[in-house]
Amino acid sequence: MTEQSPTGSDTPAAGFVSFVGSGPGDPELLTLKAVARLQAADAVLFDDLSSGAVLGHARAGADLIAVGKRAGRPSPSQAHVSQLLVDYARTGVRVVRLKSGDAGIFGRLEEEILALRDAGIAFEIIPGVSAASAAAAAAAIPLTRRLAARRVQFVTGHDVTGHLPEQRNMAALADADATTVVFMPKRTFPALAASLIDHGLAPDTPALMAENVGHPDQSLTRATIASLAESLRDTVSSKPALILYGPLMEP
Repeated sequence: MTEQSPTGSDTPAAGFVSFVGSGPGDPELLTLKAVARLQAADAVLFDDLSSGAVLGHARAGADLIAVGKRAGRPSPSQAHVSQLLVDYARTGVRVVRLKSGDAGIFGRLEEEILALRDAGIAFEIIPGVSAASAAAAAAAIPLTRRLAARRVQFVTGHDVTGHLPEQRNMAALADADATTVVFMPKRTFPALAASLIDHGLAPDTPALMAENVGHPDQSLTRATIASLAESLRDTVSSKPALILYGPLMEP
């Protein structure tokens, strides 16, 4: 039966979208609210890093639509993803837009919010465990340290072209008293590290690369910014990663 809109027409009433942060991949790191939304959803649009065991919480019979984007692989455009979200919601169903980590951190959330607002579709945002927090926990270190790391900053390792962003606040990035977390960093970190050293950050500044954090095959590489940059010049795996550097506590 078609639900009537408030105007009395036979147009289906607009559905509702829940933006759900799925955490880094470990389903045990999902929030209770995230699980509840997955179990109630009629459709789940999910990123690559939000697939696998996390989708085991989706309701049986729900439409599962992969819309993830990965560097170097064919991926749907952001405009296409946003339109899919609107199209599903317009059928009057409950939609979950499942994003890895926390949806508000380098998750292209703004574009999708604007698309829903333009279409007059209601939504909510359910935060998730950021990959940055998960990486620090996996390494048994804090992101902040009393008297040593009083500030944490999250930055992206590349722009829309895949290159290191040209507009960078190097004074902030080279701050020896801050913990810096670089998302999507591996291909551009050698260039970033060279720039950091040029701006006064010591080459032996501790660095940590976390790959596939939150998954059974996660790996942690402890190094310095100089040695990590050197290793990434030679070999770059396809595993998703982030890099932390600064006054990191020894594990």
